[in-house]
Amino acid sequence: MSDVPTSVLFCCDHNSVRSPMAEGMMKQLYGQSVYVQSAGVKNELEIDGFAIAVCREIGVELSRHQARSFDDMQEWGDDLSGYDLVVCLSPASQRRALDLTRYYHMDVEYWPVLDPTGLGEGREAKLMSYRQTREQIKAKLLARFGPPVEGDAGN
Repeated sequence: MSDVPTSVLFCCDHNSVRSPMAEGMMKQLYGQSVYVQSAGVKNELEIDGFAIAVCREIGVELSRHQARSFDDMQEWGDDLSGYDLVVCLSPASQRRALDLTRYYHMDVEYWPVLDPTGLGEGREAKLMSYRQTREQIKAKLLARFGPPVEGDAGN
């Protein structure tokens, strides 16, 4: 687990689909050894029901997730400079993260991940799109941070 930072912030547009999925899966895979949070450029949306459903399929609980924005983080005293790594899952979040972190010494990475929110006609087709996003995120987590931590991961 040598490539795993001590703190990671995942971000996307609304903190309702991709970044909460990444946060939940990171916690599941790497346990308490990493401080993990997520945020969005905006926070006007609640956690997405399809994101909750496809993460529940793999044992990741998202139903209690509270969406928050970068502005909320600053208001609540959660300073971006406290994170070792910011992972952006959308172009808008990458622009905002780079703007907010330009004076900090920290890594900002962009992981292009499918936004499933407008895809699919009907429940099953939508679930398939969200599963595809979930699997993209999981593959990127494993590629970037290595195999899951044994004994420390889990709920």
